[in-house]
Amino acid sequence: MNYLSQLKTIAENNGGIINNKMAASHGVSRAILSKLCLNNKIQRITRGQYIFNEDIQDELLSISMRSNLFVFSHETALFLHGISDRTPFEHTITTPSGKVPSKAIQDECKIYYIKPELFDLGKTMLTTPAGNKVSGYDLERTICDIVRSRSKVSSETFLAALKIYATSPQKNLNKLNTYATEMKIAGVVRKYLEVLL
Repeated sequence: MNYLSQLKTIAENNGGIINNKMAASHGVSRAILSKLCLNNKIQRITRGQYIFNEDIQDELLSISMRSNLFVFSHETALFLHGISDRTPFEHTITTPSGKVPSKAIQDECKIYYIKPELFDLGKTMLTTPAGNKVSGYDLERTICDIVRSRSKVSSETFLAALKIYATSPQKNLNKLNTYATEMKIAGVVRKYLEVLL
């Protein structure tokens, strides 16, 4: 059996990443993956995930493939929306209160917790710089998160995000107000935006 061609197909269909589960479903065991790593045919990027040596790892896709219990938010969502041109030093995610991400994700990401009923508010698919789709929050939810967590976000990031949003032709103030009302921060959001609009 040509394991490498099987793995190539998996990688092509999954943003360059091969994980143990996908490989097993195509008849490629963990032992074979380990052997291919030893022979320098593929490389391990994190526990249970591999890429071909010539491929560039999409870090955001790699993180997102480890769990569906979180979405990219705050600084990382700003970056994915093009509001911030600086790749975050530490990626930010939001997960429902009561859910605990894996130790690996805790070590790699800044984690925000939200009431489970607000977790899906504004959830959408965002495109990484490598062109892959990952789960994140839409622009209005991201602005609400930045305002809500303003004491934990750098003042430079906070002000730049609000200024860019205020002048963006894509802004949807009705949606922003709906989200802010549900998150009980409508007054605070209005206070900051009134100065800029």
